[in-house]
Amino acid sequence: MGKPQPGDYVPFHETYISKVGEGSILTILQNQQQQTYQFFKSLTTERAAYAYAEGKWTIKQTLGHMIDTERIMAYRALRFARNDDTPLPGFDQDEYVLNSRHNDFEMDDMIEEFRLTRQANIFFCKTLNAEEKQRFGLASGNRVTVNALLYIIAGHELHHIQIIKERYL
Repeated sequence: MGKPQPGDYVPFHETYISKVGEGSILTILQNQQQQTYQFFKSLTTERAAYAYAEGKWTIKQTLGHMIDTERIMAYRALRFARNDDTPLPGFDQDEYVLNSRHNDFEMDDMIEEFRLTRQANIFFCKTLNAEEKQRFGLASGNRVTVNALLYIIAGHELHHIQIIKERYL
């Protein structure tokens, strides 16, 4: 199964999905796990606490946001893959970051948390067949397929890595 098609997600998510290359989403998630792990490991403690402007997230907060978002998207994918048609609410990413304590955490612990969160989601992805990936549900009032959610996870990560490289480093 390839990339999701328009109609599998709302146009807003094209921002993320368009960043993901061709190939197996499982392989993409596996490769990203190692690349992103190494990327964050290469940052100094001082750099991880850096925000490029007043009111912007630190790199640690951005990583925490990436972990939170991956968990939420994976939870949605699980629900929809299991044919749970209960509409799921959205979430306010800014409130999540505001109410987190990511800046208080050790960067190495956060990097490991990212790795383990992704590892769990890789195992989940391995269990999905083509039919389950095409199942959909409503999240934030919008229709989205399980496959699209997996691509959103991958693309969201790429989006934030790109921002960190362009604005923080």
